[in-house]
Amino acid sequence: MPWLTHLECARCEKEYDITRLQNLCECGSPLLARYDLESIGEAVDRDQMESGPDNMWRFAPLLPVPDGKIVTRGEGMTPLLEASRLQTSLGVGRFLLKDEGLNPTGTFKARGAACGVSMASYLGADAVAMPTAGNAGGAWSAYAAVAGLECHVAMPKDAPELTQKECFLFGAETHLVDGLISDAGKLIAEAAAERGWFEVTTLKEPYRIEGKKTMGLEMALQLGWRVPDAVVYPAGGGVGLIGIWKALQEMESLGWIGEERPKMIAVQSEGCAPLVEAYEQGRRESDFWEGAETLAGGIRVPKAIGDFLVMDAVYESGGCAISVSDEDILRALQMTARSEGMFICPEGAASVAAVEKLIEDGFLSSEDEVLVVNTGSGLKYSSLVSVDLPVVDAGSSILS
Repeated sequence: MPWLTHLECARCEKEYDITRLQNLCECGSPLLARYDLESIGEAVDRDQMESGPDNMWRFAPLLPVPDGKIVTRGEGMTPLLEASRLQTSLGVGRFLLKDEGLNPTGTFKARGAACGVSMASYLGADAVAMPTAGNAGGAWSAYAAVAGLECHVAMPKDAPELTQKECFLFGAETHLVDGLISDAGKLIAEAAAERGWFEVTTLKEPYRIEGKKTMGLEMALQLGWRVPDAVVYPAGGGVGLIGIWKALQEMESLGWIGEERPKMIAVQSEGCAPLVEAYEQGRRESDFWEGAETLAGGIRVPKAIGDFLVMDAVYESGGCAISVSDEDILRALQMTARSEGMFICPEGAASVAAVEKLIEDGFLSSEDEVLVVNTGSGLKYSSLVSVDLPVVDAGSSILS
């Protein structure tokens, strides 16, 4: 780990050892990986990032995993696609879609799992344990299998069936919980403490965010080392948004980009919108959202442990937090499919719906370059699409 220097509490700034498995700071806040950016700047030229592995590990100098210890299945370097028909119909200057559904296991969760499992294995963990809304469990189960680690997962019983099967197929001990991800989290925390498993719940370990920050690194590279006017991101735990913001800060310190920042826009569902409520009240932290309910399971998180980090990025960038209805999500999912030939996940569709609302409200303008992160493949949510197709007898005409 030539350039990773220490872990730092995101709230009280206490430093922690990088040679041991770590969870939260003693104050209960997440730990963030810190690097010797000055040495990286002297040793690494930005142009080197233009080539290298066709995955997120081309950014290895800004990642914590030592050479030879990487657990990978080719995650990262997903395309940044021009959504020209959506651009026209929504009335935005330029509409870009970062398609994370093309990662291994079909979601951006592969980035965090690759980095998190790599470090857990390197630092001596035998077993990892986590609650999940579905996709993170599938990803961590897959990468734990590659690393030869035990994996223990708990998820709401209404999590997408495919993600339940993924965890089972990859060999994770999987439990369905009659409740929300917060309920699953309590069960995992109790079991991990009793059994000695390393708990890798969102932001309770410090390296998942490092994998996810590579989305920000890739965005800048793919745009010619600049940033868009806005980044629109579906936020449940919000780790991806926090990671992108962290990547922007590190790139500026290295001189890879300037001080310009995109408006960071956190998108939630009206049925579970604790960050939106905090934003509307001008607060840095959110309250627990009672009765959370939305078809976009990835953003059904009643209370995020890193909510203050999400809100910092939103406020400092001049962004916002916005909620959309489930009806908006389904309509945007179909609109994106028919306009761009992309079956995006409901969380990604929430972000598309948010762009439409923000244009109507005047928060975004017709001149803005907007980048939406589609966090996963819609194929994992096929149950959301209900069709009643006509059946034609063989030998008859479909024109009749």
